[in-house]
Amino acid sequence: MRIPLPPVPLPEHLLDVAREYDDGTRVPVQPRDAATVVLMRDSAAGPEVYLLRRQVSMDFAGGMAVFPGGGVDQRDFDASVAWAGPDAADWARRLGTDEELARALVCAAVRETFEESGVLLAGESAETVVADTTGEDWEADRVALESRELAMTDFLNRRGLVLRTDLLGTWDGWLTPVFEPKRYRTWFFVALLPEGQRTRDVSTESSSVTWLPAAVAADQADGGELAMLPPTYLTCLEVGTHGTTAEVLAEAEQRAVAMFTPSVEPLGDAWTLSMPDRLRPLVAQRRRP
Repeated sequence: MRIPLPPVPLPEHLLDVAREYDDGTRVPVQPRDAATVVLMRDSAAGPEVYLLRRQVSMDFAGGMAVFPGGGVDQRDFDASVAWAGPDAADWARRLGTDEELARALVCAAVRETFEESGVLLAGESAETVVADTTGEDWEADRVALESRELAMTDFLNRRGLVLRTDLLGTWDGWLTPVFEPKRYRTWFFVALLPEGQRTRDVSTESSSVTWLPAAVAADQADGGELAMLPPTYLTCLEVGTHGTTAEVLAEAEQRAVAMFTPSVEPLGDAWTLSMPDRLRPLVAQRRRP
């Protein structure tokens, strides 16, 4: 179902469904763990972000503009994967999880970014990063990963690569509202597009891709030109307040995830979805006439 951007009043039918979960008539489905990456590059208009428009046929967020990402898979829990950067204990502290899930979330973030954009956050050592992934052999591996014919650990080992987990920054955490039929507990990461690498329209789940300044993406969502779920919109809004990607990454270094679940709250005589308190002034300023 389409959820309006905050703080737009909720339609009556959605409010009725939410009440059924509140009174116990309906039981929420269990959420699936997921990772998404706000892939960035600098521009004169501030940090640009990479967005995919999901196929309208998708049963979750169909037609919406999203960041690369997806659900954590069992293959992401392989502790033998080559690793560079902060250790699992450090990531567990940042992400608010145990070490096993933290490792899987980082692996899923790197894997999904490669699967959905062709960008690989890995290198031959802890100081290097792959310069180009546009060749036919890289594409064959990407397709094999996407189809689950190839595991990330085997892919990296065969190419003599290690995950550059230090290229990821911690940003946020969102848990889908209880009234959604499909729910995800999603950790948001940020990352800079590695020098020399290029994004490609490769994901089978997207109908188109684009680079947009984060602030412009939020403007287009406000204007109805771009459909977004609230977490994507609010992330674009927040990233867009920064002048450079370096500023975003510097802030990410100071962040630890506190998972947020939107709930129904009053909005004048109507109702809307809640948002993290830190974002309320930003949205209020934007909505001011």
